[in-house]
Amino acid sequence: VWIFGYGSLVWRPGFEFTSRKVGFIRGYSRRFWQGDTFHRGSERMVRAVGAAVGRGACTWGVAYEVRGEQIAASLQYLNMREAVLGGYDTKLVKFHPQEKDAEEPILALVYIATPQNPSYLGPASEEDIAAQIIVSSGCAGHNIEYLLRLADFMRYFCPQAEDKHLFSIEEALISILPCLYYTEESLEET
Repeated sequence: VWIFGYGSLVWRPGFEFTSRKVGFIRGYSRRFWQGDTFHRGSERMVRAVGAAVGRGACTWGVAYEVRGEQIAASLQYLNMREAVLGGYDTKLVKFHPQEKDAEEPILALVYIATPQNPSYLGPASEEDIAAQIIVSSGCAGHNIEYLLRLADFMRYFCPQAEDKHLFSIEEALISILPCLYYTEESLEET
């Protein structure tokens, strides 16, 4: 079984796997439109990444191959992490490996955020999303880490791919951070 991740699964799958491949799925766009009150947030809704259906869109990430005993364990873990706690639906999609000598697309499971789930927040400006990310953290860490690790993954593993939404949010976050640092520093001096 192959499992495709496009958010924190690209650097922290949390389950054992046999192999992994970088690549993309078509028909979906990565968007910070999903709420998260557990992994990267508290009782307030915070923005997490989800994949929204989009014509001609493609989302880059990592597909993990799980075999034998890994299958049941990884699916049980991901059902809790992504479906129960995250509000995502499971879909079967065609994954296209990045490798030049790659074979045909591979069928992979992916967890998709839909507007019907109770944690779905929908679109917002990049500045508003960045402002929510800056003040949010949960049991899996700070939301800033989530955004920056995802941007780094795209930069280093998928340099040919464009993800304007992701990089616009990163840019908005970076433009706000010096103000926060200055404010905290000023408070310490007084």
